[in-house]
Amino acid sequence: MNYKAICRCLLFLTLITAALHVSGQKASVVPVQMRCEYLENPVGLDESLPRLSWTLAATDTASFGQKQSAYRILVSSSSSNLKVNKGDVWDSGWQKSSQMQLINYNGKKLLSDRTYFWKLAVKDEKGQISRWSKPVYWTTGLFSQAEWKAKWIGTAQIFDPGQPDCNINDPWLRKSFTIKTKPARATFFVASVGYHEVYVNGKKIGNDVLSPSVTDHSKRARYVAYNIAPELKPGKNVIAIWLGTSWSIFGPYIIKDRPNTPIVIGQGAINGNIIATDETWKTHDSPNKLLGVWDFGKMGGELWDARKEMDNWNTIDCDEKSWTQAVVYKPKLILSAQQVEPNRLFEEIKAVSIESRSDGSYRVDMGVNFAGWTSVNVSGKPGDRIDFLYSERAQDDMTFSLHSAFILGKGGKGTFKNRFNYSSGRWITIKGLKTKPALSNIKGWMVRTNFSTATKFESSDPLQNWIYHTVNWTFENLSLGGYVVDCPQRERLGYGGDAHATCETGMLNYELGAFYTKWMEDWRDVKGTETIVGNMHDQKWARNGIMSGRPLHPGILPHTAPTYMGGGGPAWGGINVILPWLFYQQYGDKTILEKNFPMMIDWLEFLDTHTQDNMLVRYGGDWDFLGDWLWPGATAEGMNNNKPQTVFLNNAYRVFNLRTAVKIAKIIGKPDAAAKWQRQAELSSAALHAKYYNAEDFSYSDKSMGNLAAALLGDIMPENLKRTVMQRLEKEIFNVRKGHIHVGITGGAMLFKVLRDAGRDDLIYSMTSQTTYPSWGYMKENDATTIWEMWEKDLPGHSLLHSSYLYPGAWYIDGLAGIKSDLDYPGYYRFILRPPSLSAAQMKWAKADMNSPSGRIKAMWKRDMGNLSYSISVPPNSLATLQIPIAEAGAMSGDTKYVKAKGVKDGFKLFELSAGNYRLSFDQAEMP
Repeated sequence: MNYKAICRCLLFLTLITAALHVSGQKASVVPVQMRCEYLENPVGLDESLPRLSWTLAATDTASFGQKQSAYRILVSSSSSNLKVNKGDVWDSGWQKSSQMQLINYNGKKLLSDRTYFWKLAVKDEKGQISRWSKPVYWTTGLFSQAEWKAKWIGTAQIFDPGQPDCNINDPWLRKSFTIKTKPARATFFVASVGYHEVYVNGKKIGNDVLSPSVTDHSKRARYVAYNIAPELKPGKNVIAIWLGTSWSIFGPYIIKDRPNTPIVIGQGAINGNIIATDETWKTHDSPNKLLGVWDFGKMGGELWDARKEMDNWNTIDCDEKSWTQAVVYKPKLILSAQQVEPNRLFEEIKAVSIESRSDGSYRVDMGVNFAGWTSVNVSGKPGDRIDFLYSERAQDDMTFSLHSAFILGKGGKGTFKNRFNYSSGRWITIKGLKTKPALSNIKGWMVRTNFSTATKFESSDPLQNWIYHTVNWTFENLSLGGYVVDCPQRERLGYGGDAHATCETGMLNYELGAFYTKWMEDWRDVKGTETIVGNMHDQKWARNGIMSGRPLHPGILPHTAPTYMGGGGPAWGGINVILPWLFYQQYGDKTILEKNFPMMIDWLEFLDTHTQDNMLVRYGGDWDFLGDWLWPGATAEGMNNNKPQTVFLNNAYRVFNLRTAVKIAKIIGKPDAAAKWQRQAELSSAALHAKYYNAEDFSYSDKSMGNLAAALLGDIMPENLKRTVMQRLEKEIFNVRKGHIHVGITGGAMLFKVLRDAGRDDLIYSMTSQTTYPSWGYMKENDATTIWEMWEKDLPGHSLLHSSYLYPGAWYIDGLAGIKSDLDYPGYYRFILRPPSLSAAQMKWAKADMNSPSGRIKAMWKRDMGNLSYSISVPPNSLATLQIPIAEAGAMSGDTKYVKAKGVKDGFKLFELSAGNYRLSFDQAEMP
């Protein structure tokens, strides 16, 4: 063989080897779960530099130690370019990095209204190249306000707040146009004040409901991108929009330049021509309207008048003679992309029983309390009105004035189904029907934001399983519109204090990266305005930066976002510090710290203006300085007070805010701010300890469970007293309260955070294992299917589906299942596994399957006959530290080859586990 032949042979072998690398035949991993700004194939993003993320799957699940050593991302303007590995928009080249999360796009300038296709390959721990990931995409929105050529339109109907029910009909709007050819691509961008649906040639676009996400409509409107190309055809077409009144008449959103009526703006490029909302659009009343006035306890429902139905209202066959010209409005609203998952229907719920009652009505039991839509088939005489009353309580026909109605049309049959409102309850009382409906004629659906479930949990304890599933069911029913409502029936407000009780439960059980990113933008939008309680005069002054005759500090925050209304205290506005920090720990996202840091500075400076002698003093009105809320017996004792217990708890919380802000400032490179807040925290801690410490029994203030937790969370006490104060808290739970909880929303969130961080699973288990008042088990014993607002049973006027006591949901994952974030490595690149500090008599086993930001983590522990066994999955590119109590850490057997002993610390033997699947057993250690 001559030299040239040898060279050709070597070249051929080199190409074959490269091809094998690209095809992934030798690589240990392949990228999966591609995300852009936390979303899967998002549409309409207005981020000019979006962040890309992925996790890794092992190609051989029996192997160990899989890692990523480098990545290469391709972004293309077409799917055909991507197929031939051409990154004409961005080719990152090989980047030597193990990073998989939130990689900043660094290619050509992105253009509005485009689709960008991307994929990536990685190198494994040996430098072998994986096969390419599956191709995915994102689409862009409109990057500049100037790109909006459309006009805001609506009808001439204006809401009259003096009426018992809304006087506005939910309007239809439509526009006909002609095109010569079917477009390959056409996106229609729609923002509305009030809910909307979009139709093209008679077909509803998308599966979303109750769009857009809830937003501060005094400042902003979020647009949704709709792919309308599949429904367009050569010739005449029509785009139609159906508006729902809803948030358009919400009191805090009333501003001078926006009408108190639903309005919409929409535009899209079709074959190079812009179709946009303007005065040429036509409008007509729909058969639907809001019942109620979208206010506290008056959210109502919907009235459908079938006599006004028009089958072809959204098709090209519609006769527009009775339609009128749309009205153009000029509100000053920022238009920005929604960038959070839309609302969808989940969990179809079927009626379980129907009772015929003596008054001719029918009582339907849906079997579970839920927030969402209902559908009921009805019949009777034309013009008959059928009423639906919704209730959380078996003894009440209606709670919180939630009701809907259907007026039969000429056919005498129809189906009521929600469209622009939702109900909340378990029971439906139906009035006006002449015959008993069949069970199959009645259905329900939970409505919530369409985020994915991240974690599944199960244990040997049936009560703990019930609490876990009921907490999560409740959380889902509260997650409507891109924020967490306190309750879906009475208020629908986004309380900051309630966010403390829910956010860790949310993040450890669901994929909420986009959800909380959006909600933090809502908090930035409402900054600088005091809470509004519905009074028009107060609203006017608040918009001018003045409330009750005094100037407002720029750092002041209302107690809810994006909804303004409602009471609260420092622990409500302080969510702007705590939520970004917890989010950073979960996702490793520094951007959320940086974006919200100016708000944190302003907030802490606002609190400084109400500080004397290094301690916070009461400020604001009756509803501005709440401490703990809804502890057992709170309504009888009086919650809204200026007692020393409230002052101390709020001061301890302020110190917790300061200490958290110090950590944030250090991470984002703000040493001066960190030093300032550290000094303030130390001075305030010393002052509080000097004034409120009870040396005779090592407690604080009123000696309550809530203030003991607040002191520990704020790290108020000198270092040498921490252990003693924790022992005093233990005594409060075990001895004083006989194992029961005795805190409310705020104090409970503090308490569970303190105990989870301290690994005191025994104390949490005691409180969650009770079945007598006050406890979650007490709710179960009283037929609860969702978590109540109060510990007390069935107090009138209080919600039975509420955000109050959802904080155990986080403990089931990082406590009972023992999957803990390593705070030195946010985002689960490294994490901790530890069995709970419980006996086998209390719990024999628990398991969780978590889709963490770094991949799927599985952990199941079991205690049997004095021995501990573990089944573990560590995702590629991650490391786990297994912490086994010394008393249980005898001889280890199983998949031990890839387990590294790392010594002893704080009563645990430590072991390092690289990526892989393990089965391990530990004999009980011999006691000396």
